[in-house]
Amino acid sequence: MRTHAPRWHKHAHAELTQIQRQWLLGEGSLTRKLQDACEGEFSLRILRQGLATPRADEAKALGLPLRQQALIREIVMSGHGQDWVFARSVLPLSTLTGRLRQLKTLDNRPLGALLFKDPSMKRSAIEICPLAAEHFRYPCEERCWARRSVFYLDQKPLLVAEVFLPEFAHFYGKR
Repeated sequence: MRTHAPRWHKHAHAELTQIQRQWLLGEGSLTRKLQDACEGEFSLRILRQGLATPRADEAKALGLPLRQQALIREIVMSGHGQDWVFARSVLPLSTLTGRLRQLKTLDNRPLGALLFKDPSMKRSAIEICPLAAEHFRYPCEERCWARRSVFYLDQKPLLVAEVFLPEFAHFYGKR
């Protein structure tokens, strides 16, 4: 069965609550906000990392030819022992040169921590979208709100998408 590509939007949906808008459209480091929200009970787990072909919508966002490989990293960030955010980063091979070679070996370090410390970092507008589990490889039965943006380090692009999982929705819904 073929699924439709997600439809990313550069504006907030009317159905979003104020708290959802703050998390989805916040300009700062999501990693830092999550670390602050869980008061030190934060962890990051790598699910997959390696060379693969980005999805068509990812290649388009990065200006890559279709079927060109990139380094794809999928992680889960957890707070209070619960999975809160699934993140997928697409790093074109042309980005992973020079001083940015270090991005190949992040291990369990958050990418966001490096991005927001880099003085050359620029960021595109944040796009948001409700995603079904078929669009991200994480076991989930609900549609989840996601955001993505293209970051530029030394004018070289990389795409970061972050999906707010149901356990996090329960957390921020109580705040």
